[in-house]
Amino acid sequence: MSTQVWWPGLGLPALSRYLTRLLYGLGLPVGLAADMGQSESEPQEEQEDTALTAMLPSIRYLVEDQLQTSMVLGVMIGVSLSVLLIATLFLVLVRRLRLKKVPAQETPKYRFRKRDKMLFYGRKIMRKVSQSTSSLVDTTISSTSRPRMKKKLKMLNIAKKFLRIKKELPTLQLKEPPPSVLEADLTEFDVANSHLPSEVLYMLKNVRVLGHFEKPLFLELCKHMVFQQFQQGEFVFRPGQPDSSIYVVQDGKLEVFLTEPDGKETIMKEVFPGDSVHSLLSILDVITGHQRPYRTVSARAAEDATVLRLPVEAFSAVFEKYPESLVRVVQIIMVRLQRVTFLALHNYLGLTNELFSHDMQPLRLFPQPSHTTRTSPIRHSKRVASTTSIEDSKESAGRQSDPAGKDLADPLKVTDASTPPLLSRCISMPVDISGIQRGPRSDFDMAYERGRISVSLQEDSTGTLATFSRSMSHEPKERKSVTVEEQPSGVYHYNYCEDDSVGGDCPFGPYQGRQTSAIFEAAKRELVKLMKIEDPSLLNNRVLLHHAKAGTIIARQGDQDVSLHFVLWGCLHVYQRMIDKAEDVCLFLTQPGEMVGQLAVLTGEPLIFTIKANRDCTFLKISKSDFYEIMREQPSVVLSVAHTVAARMSPFVRQMDFAIDWMAVEAGRALYRQSDKSDCTYIVLNGRLRSVIQKGTGKKELVGEYGRGDLIGVVEALTRQPRATTVHAVRDTELAKLPEGTLNNIKRRYPQVVTRLIHLLSQKILGSLQQLRGPFPGSGLGVTSSSELTNPASNLSTVAVLPVCDDVPMAAFTLELKHALNAIGPTLLLTSDIIRARLGLSALDSIQEYRLSGWLAQQEDIHRIVLYQTDCTLTPWTLRCIRQADCILIVGLGDQEPTLGELEQMLENTAVRALKQLVLLHREDGPSPSRTVEWLNMRSWCSGHLHIKCPRRVFSRRSPSKLREMYEKVFEKNADRHSDFSRLARVLTGNTIALVLGGGGARGCSHIGVIKAMEEAGIPIDLIGGTSIGSFIGALYAEERSAVRTKQRAREWAKSMNSVFETVLDLTYPITSMFSGSAFNTSIHKVFHDKQIEDLWLPYFNVTTDITASAMRVHTDGSLWRYVRASMTLSGYLPPLCDPKDGNLLMDGGYINNLPADIARNMGAKTVIAIDVGSQDETDLCNYGDSLSGWWLLWTRLNPWAEKVKVPDMAEIQSRLAYVSCVRQLEVVKSSSYCEYIRPPIDRFKTMDFGKFDEIYVSPGWGQ
Repeated sequence: MSTQVWWPGLGLPALSRYLTRLLYGLGLPVGLAADMGQSESEPQEEQEDTALTAMLPSIRYLVEDQLQTSMVLGVMIGVSLSVLLIATLFLVLVRRLRLKKVPAQETPKYRFRKRDKMLFYGRKIMRKVSQSTSSLVDTTISSTSRPRMKKKLKMLNIAKKFLRIKKELPTLQLKEPPPSVLEADLTEFDVANSHLPSEVLYMLKNVRVLGHFEKPLFLELCKHMVFQQFQQGEFVFRPGQPDSSIYVVQDGKLEVFLTEPDGKETIMKEVFPGDSVHSLLSILDVITGHQRPYRTVSARAAEDATVLRLPVEAFSAVFEKYPESLVRVVQIIMVRLQRVTFLALHNYLGLTNELFSHDMQPLRLFPQPSHTTRTSPIRHSKRVASTTSIEDSKESAGRQSDPAGKDLADPLKVTDASTPPLLSRCISMPVDISGIQRGPRSDFDMAYERGRISVSLQEDSTGTLATFSRSMSHEPKERKSVTVEEQPSGVYHYNYCEDDSVGGDCPFGPYQGRQTSAIFEAAKRELVKLMKIEDPSLLNNRVLLHHAKAGTIIARQGDQDVSLHFVLWGCLHVYQRMIDKAEDVCLFLTQPGEMVGQLAVLTGEPLIFTIKANRDCTFLKISKSDFYEIMREQPSVVLSVAHTVAARMSPFVRQMDFAIDWMAVEAGRALYRQSDKSDCTYIVLNGRLRSVIQKGTGKKELVGEYGRGDLIGVVEALTRQPRATTVHAVRDTELAKLPEGTLNNIKRRYPQVVTRLIHLLSQKILGSLQQLRGPFPGSGLGVTSSSELTNPASNLSTVAVLPVCDDVPMAAFTLELKHALNAIGPTLLLTSDIIRARLGLSALDSIQEYRLSGWLAQQEDIHRIVLYQTDCTLTPWTLRCIRQADCILIVGLGDQEPTLGELEQMLENTAVRALKQLVLLHREDGPSPSRTVEWLNMRSWCSGHLHIKCPRRVFSRRSPSKLREMYEKVFEKNADRHSDFSRLARVLTGNTIALVLGGGGARGCSHIGVIKAMEEAGIPIDLIGGTSIGSFIGALYAEERSAVRTKQRAREWAKSMNSVFETVLDLTYPITSMFSGSAFNTSIHKVFHDKQIEDLWLPYFNVTTDITASAMRVHTDGSLWRYVRASMTLSGYLPPLCDPKDGNLLMDGGYINNLPADIARNMGAKTVIAIDVGSQDETDLCNYGDSLSGWWLLWTRLNPWAEKVKVPDMAEIQSRLAYVSCVRQLEVVKSSSYCEYIRPPIDRFKTMDFGKFDEIYVSPGWGQ
């Protein structure tokens, strides 16, 4: 019985025979073997037990003796090798020490004579030349050496494979942002180092209108400045005194008060040294001759103060000498009114009809006739003007569409194709204008650009500009043929009847029986009075008479091409859309004798309200281009029109004009610092600001960046908390400043503003909460800095393009980028030649600093994005480009050796605050990207990099004229949305589209079907990432950018996953996992080889779970196959992968974030398409009470008649616990507004069904 216990399943006879052979082979005594033989022959069981008992001590002795011998021998061999190695190292070190100690023998120094030196270098040069010429001429040598070199390379490769020598791949060196990026300058406004007096600088810094003057004009204004001293408590001005000066505080402090109707005074703002007190509307009143006294605003010295006063009458003297500057200054005031005051009060505080006055007295121009309904839509008309602008021809078709169905198209068509337009509109195309003399443009020409008038301003590929031309028609007036349709029109055009013999009286809208000429002339006379036009003939050929039927929409909110409307009869209702509601509120009524639309015409900004005729109305219309032509002839016209705008403003707007400051911050200066008192809110008008927080450890981190239209500091101001971050200017920035006292006053006067402020506050707080990655707050996700995942390079206004070397095709690159950006919004390309052509040869001189800055800021206002193409050397224009840039694109050639450009090296010494992006250009038929890490490591901190595959035309060598001709044809077509240049354009403008692929095992094969469907639908993919199988499919697509190739490679990998033989060989002792992971590593490595994440065509990321630090990790650089493998590491099946960077253990990212759409959002994606293929857990589990019997569960499962119950087993419970945070994060993604959630119908497939690849691929119906 004991033998059965020792050797279960093995009979004693067989064991005896085996031991007998073993003893014979080991040389045991024959007697023992004979005994064993006898025992084998004897059938008795007792004899077998006795023989076996006698044999066991001998076996044990033999085994122990053999083991001791082997161990002793191994120890001796190891000791011998160690001694030999130590002796060898000792001898080598001793020999090196002896060689160092041997003194070098002094050799005799011979003098190298000059003639010998010349002879030596001459021979050396000749030897070099002979070698180079022989290699060029004698081809036999090179042909014979090539096979030898090939043989050497083959032998080296064989040796590397045999010895398994692997070259270590370079890793990305993580660099901290330079101090210039995270730190603001310690110095404030620099007065001492300026060439202008301090008082002049203070005035220039505060009154932004002055910065648009030429230097002679500005200095002439400064002559009128006077100093005034005020004691504490003394009034600077008070209600009743004339409002006709600009005050700038040099030292001390002023307080600006608002007097309420009950006589109570409230503080609107405090004015510190360097700040000013003025109202641009008051300046406009003085200039237009309608000076007003202070009514409710007063200023008092809070302490002894020195104030600089500039009388506004000084402007009038300057405008008499320089009338063109008048239009420019009034235009800037109007822009400030619309973009500063209205932006703050309407867009952010939600005020609408509180901004306009309603007590305007209507002017009765003509006796109002009784209106009779027309029975015939026939209209007889003759043209007043022989030409009309393009805006007129587009108006009827473009604007007359009412949601209620009341707007109808105008059937009147003038069939005179020979009439040229007054101003020609053309796309900004390259034009060769070499040899044309160009001079600096006037203020009026700049006003044309500000007003966005369609003029012939063209750029060539080298940065030159065509002449500023206008084609005026001088054809004699003649009768035009008219096409009449039976459909009634919403807007009737009535034009002046020159020849009364045609039909006597012309039907004129509601004025039946009156001559059109009389009505038209009377209307023109009233318009001449209102606009104070000295020569009435300026209106000839520029005025049209319109009649609008009830319900017609004349112009819509947001329209760009706007005209002046002068009401003759009836009235026009002006509506504005409310901010938080889809409702329109009536602002005011335009009565006869009043104009509407003049603010948008002067500023060039989109219309801020909708103009509608609620009843029949007759009005005169002057197009924007015609109005600017009138102003060119008589600049003073702008004063009358601007006064009508100021008269329409409510007293509340005038008070706010004193309180809301229009301020500028120079590049590098701090707007406010962390822990400062929160006393105001800022709105970015143009420029860029950066927010940085300093942790308790002293480390500074980038929080975010603010561009045009962003609100800054509102949370701290409303909660009255100290500033949480330091905000400094990345470049020269203009802001609107809303003081706390003003905000409190608005809240008291209009309580509905509080609701809007709560909405703004909640938006900011929710935006901060959405920045939390995953379900855990703070840095619990393993992200040490917000800058590691966020993409601040969005909402950009200006981009500088800087070449790495002279071989970069800069002209073609910038034109391609501009073509792609035009599909998103108006884009302007500027070079040094364009600047000199537009602003004069001295435009880049320091004396023109403020004029150039103002002009560039204006270009930002009227364009979505401005491209600055730098010179190839460090010129003043290059420095200006760097200073103006929100982002710098460093453009290199991907097929060249990684290098650091000379221009980059020069810029390393300057404080560059803009974000830097590396852009590598590749040819269409060239190899895939490689060595990107080397490009990045040799540079200082870069916020990102992009690979661009360029069309062949980019690298073609063409002359400027040929390049111009080619891109003229290119610009005629729309840009390809799938091109890399369009992808770059979307990245720069914050319109990135990201695809996020979730984990789910074999179900993830359906990702490829979704990708193919997106390609067929024309949806581009700019960023891709995922978890687990999603990281694998995403990496394939990022490398191939083709759904077909991705499918082929994924199918091959799926086949390898079904190999049973490789799976069995990979089994190991299950301490950490069931498999060693070697076979899985090999399968992933065969797919990606040694590819780096940085070398993928598309920006890519994947997610893993760091079980060492208990955190989530997002990988955007490093070894591709390793991090894909780490993201696919299921617990229990595969061992964790050691991070090659720090050795931390990485597991499947699905345990913490199975669908990382939030990561893509934080990386700058505007729209995220998330594909979920995870398993669906059952939620209808059995309620079994307080205890559970496993025997009962077993019985219910075995008994076919028992009711089935759903109770999870231990494995399922562990799995659900592991995916708890993942499920919570998935719910957040589903409910987010930025994410498009898609789940294919793949629930019937299991996690390991890789053998059903084709079935899963076509399961959504998209992959077919």
